Amino acid sequence: HVHAGVYIDEPTPDRRRCPFVPGNVSQAPPVIIAGAGPAGLFAALQLIEKGYKPVIIERGSEVKQRKRDVAAISTRHEVKPDSNYCFGEGGAGTFSDGKLYTRSLKKEEFKIITETFYYFGADESVLYDSHPHIGTDRLPGVILNIRRYIRDCGGDIFFNTRVCDFIIENGRIKGVRCAGGEVFYGEAVVLATGHSARDIYELFFRKKILIEQKDFAAGVRVEHPQALINEIRYHGNKNKDLPAASYSLAVQISRGPVYSFCMCPGGFIIPSATHADEIVVNGMSPFRRNSPYANAAIVTQVNGSHLEEYRRHGSLAGMYFQRDMEQKAFALVRKGQKAPAQRLIDFLANRESSSLPPVSYFPGVESVPLHQELPSFMVAALQEAFRLFEKKMKGFISREALLVGVETRTSSPVRIPRDPVTLEHVQIKGLYPCGEGSGYAGGIASSAMDGIRCARKIITRE
Repeated sequence: HVHAGVYIDEPTPDRRRCPFVPGNVSQAPPVIIAGAGPAGLFAALQLIEKGYKPVIIERGSEVKQRKRDVAAISTRHEVKPDSNYCFGEGGAGTFSDGKLYTRSLKKEEFKIITETFYYFGADESVLYDSHPHIGTDRLPGVILNIRRYIRDCGGDIFFNTRVCDFIIENGRIKGVRCAGGEVFYGEAVVLATGHSARDIYELFFRKKILIEQKDFAAGVRVEHPQALINEIRYHGNKNKDLPAASYSLAVQISRGPVYSFCMCPGGFIIPSATHADEIVVNGMSPFRRNSPYANAAIVTQVNGSHLEEYRRHGSLAGMYFQRDMEQKAFALVRKGQKAPAQRLIDFLANRESSSLPPVSYFPGVESVPLHQELPSFMVAALQEAFRLFEKKMKGFISREALLVGVETRTSSPVRIPRDPVTLEHVQIKGLYPCGEGSGYAGGIASSAMDGIRCARKIITRE
């Protein structure tokens, strides 16, 4: 069904409508929210509507300072552990694209998310595009508007404040302690710290609070000239009005699934490490998707069968596997945030690249034989998958295609178990694991909706 409105000699009405009802909650019962990513921010919006005061505690910086911090990673190779592409106001998505597409939400749930982002400043296209995309260049302004709304309603937001301990009495969480000595108490705690908050996973492990190892995916970023992807996808059509072409690839091989993830047409590869001795890559696109490069993660599943040598770490086995991959990638180059790279044709031929093509990754790359340095199961899976991808997209394997390593943070390697009805942790009352870091969401939209769900459970709890 198509619904249309026609307006003649009059302006079209403003379609910006906030799905949440504002209110003054400055004196209302507080709820602690650890993390100012989409899960935490949308939990706050829902709590305000129902008369609770959100108290958001964010380890990273506010978005303006965070812009300077992420710029320093590329220009000076300086990585701040608490303010980077993963941590800070808006979460990991703020400076890595702003894709809203998800298959995991119902239509009405997804509508809440897109209407909220539109109300706070996203382009109107997020309301109707099949794959909505805010853009890295525009999302920070949207996040700033959400912060102002929360504070105008009486909510609190504390930046550069990292949760380091839980205050638990008789099986119920009462509040949190922070690294700077601050203590916060509340009616409940929404834990929305993101998939890179390894210190939080270690806190659970030390306190013997139940967490579980979760399968995840890891691999590399592949980058092509955008013109080549356009040529393949548009079959030679050079119409300048066509947008930068994208792709989605997946194959099921004997070793498990291999697929593209977070494809960024007209985008850039970005440095997403949270410590200076790691190399982690991700991708992002500006709103106009006008970079001359196209990139995507190509990843394969990492499950328990791949983690035998990490068994001593228990439920944190996957996390330590990730960390080792990232630290090895750093050790292979040892030049700040320069990343190891290899031409795709050389990766498939098991030879080191004698030269590398231009790349969008600003800190730079250095030739490394990834076919020797990545885990052997991963190399075998990727090599088989790339040859199958070539059958789906002829020209995908080319001299211009470059692999950049490593892509490890596609999702959380840990699940924090929660009751399916109350959404509280199965052992700790009042603790609501939420978003990507809990293992129950993936991406901006599903994380935001998970924040709303957790807030609703707090509101309706007995």
